[in-house]
Amino acid sequence: MGLGTAVSDVLQGQRGNLFPWVPVFLGAGIGAYFSLKTEPGTAAITALGCASLLLGACALLRRPMAFLCWVPALLAAGICLAFARTHLVAAPVLDFRYYGPVEGRVVTVDRSPTDALRLTLDQVRLDLAAPEDTPAQVRVSLKGQAEIPPPGARVMTTAHLLPPQGPTEPGGFDFRRHAWFKQLGGLGYTRVPVLLAEAPGEDKPVEQLRRSLAQYLQKQLPGEAGGFAAAVTAGDRSGVGEETLTALRQSNLAHLLAISGLHMGLLTGFVFAALRTLMCLVPWVALRWPVKKLAAVAALSAGAGYLLLSGGNVATERAFVMVAVMFGAVLLNRRAITLRAVAVAAVIVLLRRPESLLSPGFQMSFAATAALVAVFAALRDGQVPLGPRWLRPVLALVVSSAVAGAATAPFAAAHFNTIPHYGLLANLLSVPVMGTIVIPAAVLALCLAPLGLEWIGLTVMQWGLDWILMVASTVSGFDGAVSHVAAPVPWVLPLLAGGFVFAVAWQGRLRLAGLLPAAAAFALWTSSGRPDILIADSGGLIGVMEADGRALSRAKGQAFTAGIWLENDGDPAPQPVAAARWEEGLDRIPVWQGAGYRLLHAPGKHKLAAVSGCNERDIIISTVPDDGNCLLLTPEVMRQTGSIAMTREGEILTAREAAGERPWTGWQPEGREIRRLRQLLSGAGGQ
Repeated sequence: MGLGTAVSDVLQGQRGNLFPWVPVFLGAGIGAYFSLKTEPGTAAITALGCASLLLGACALLRRPMAFLCWVPALLAAGICLAFARTHLVAAPVLDFRYYGPVEGRVVTVDRSPTDALRLTLDQVRLDLAAPEDTPAQVRVSLKGQAEIPPPGARVMTTAHLLPPQGPTEPGGFDFRRHAWFKQLGGLGYTRVPVLLAEAPGEDKPVEQLRRSLAQYLQKQLPGEAGGFAAAVTAGDRSGVGEETLTALRQSNLAHLLAISGLHMGLLTGFVFAALRTLMCLVPWVALRWPVKKLAAVAALSAGAGYLLLSGGNVATERAFVMVAVMFGAVLLNRRAITLRAVAVAAVIVLLRRPESLLSPGFQMSFAATAALVAVFAALRDGQVPLGPRWLRPVLALVVSSAVAGAATAPFAAAHFNTIPHYGLLANLLSVPVMGTIVIPAAVLALCLAPLGLEWIGLTVMQWGLDWILMVASTVSGFDGAVSHVAAPVPWVLPLLAGGFVFAVAWQGRLRLAGLLPAAAAFALWTSSGRPDILIADSGGLIGVMEADGRALSRAKGQAFTAGIWLENDGDPAPQPVAAARWEEGLDRIPVWQGAGYRLLHAPGKHKLAAVSGCNERDIIISTVPDDGNCLLLTPEVMRQTGSIAMTREGEILTAREAAGERPWTGWQPEGREIRRLRQLLSGAGGQ
């Protein structure tokens, strides 16, 4: 049997199930682009684009070997697509610390991880920056602002702005890349009031309606329920406090807060089922009209309205694409919930926003959806009964919650470093309430609003939301509700995703081979260690791994960086506890002795002045410059490298080396101090 015959037999066995591989290889190409250390040139991308077209044309030939040309064609297309998106969204980014007047139009209002309200502004004007160097958007956190300007309003203030910051450690999450695709060129804060320069215009009626709805819900529903209601209806999470967010995360219910596939599916499913049932109750209508298709059109329209009202963020857009594909299948007399429909939705999302491949939302939502479709298809094809008829809805809920939780847990653990142990229980107690009480009550309130009776629906909605918040608070308070895991090395997620996709998309017993790369991913995850030494790019923090966990060089300040380091270590200790692990040395200057070198942390002028002298093997990390001859790493110096990871023996990895030279990195050329550092550590490693 020749190779062509073998390939033909394999393809014949997968007939009708090959399309789900299209987003897989397209996504692999996108992932390959983002993993590059240097930006490919236009000539190389043009050649890849031409090769993709030629290979695609060859794949159309009706020969088995030619059909395999789709694989490199889609890989090349993914690289070209990501390259095009990267350069199409290019916008100016601040390259200096800015302090001065800031004016712009409010795009969104949300909360920072520290629970501070913040504004995202477009149409920005900075008095101390040339128009061609002014970012398309900036984000400003508000310190003590009493009145929040509505979206669409033009505001002015005096603010501190910085460029988007790089990874807190080499190989970590690169916020600069995230900001690049949002065209977010500056971030900062203001301590002075934000003044209203111009009221919202009439050109954004949806934004005004969205803001008015959020304010109305927070006024009508007291406490956290009002903020929750505004979040799930208008996409405004500014009314949800940090304590509530923490409880929802630790009980694995945070997905109920973000308008994603669950909410879009519940809303459109409720509208579809309700309208179809109502029309079927009228025999004349049921016998003469295409009831199912009319209900699908109405549900799709409701989903589109929900998308607009919620602000159209990436997660909601992705959810709408998925339900649009499924209801489109209903209109075309096709089965709505199949792996093919999931694949079509994934292709559309990747074509629109290829960078979403890297987001936890994309990975978790498609993992959950694909797993649910595959498991229920297997149960259907195997004619596996889910108990007696009266018990089937309950068992279906248990199975779907368990499958979705199992499919998303590894991705959630990799991105957020936590595993909620009682998530299944919390979801079993909350998701039915969201689907049978909260969403229908919201639709009822909308229908009764013209009569002034919306309070009926809102009252019922509050009952449901209060129940969900009570479940989150109770479950998150259980002993051992959450365990912490260390961040995986970069190859873990691709291996895990590859094994998962093969197990779900391949037909036949060979799909069990997908367990091998998944097992390899878990083995690599558990066996890989964390960096011995971490140095923040601000010069404000050092972390050294000791037997009882990472020791931090200070108990206060640099809280964000400290939190990320400890989180990535899988260490739940607060910063003061981690700082207590460090023994201070010279005049209470944090000192750590390595193999052939010594680290001294002297943030600020007073600490730096306390360092009476230095020898040739001292490395001083500080937030201020000095005129001496010591090897001194300051924020200006570390803008050349970003954060630094080191081993005890002196091996070094910088954020620059891990991230490469990409459009969003903006590294400065390495100077004298970095060359001295490399020379010193090279000598230390040889001892």
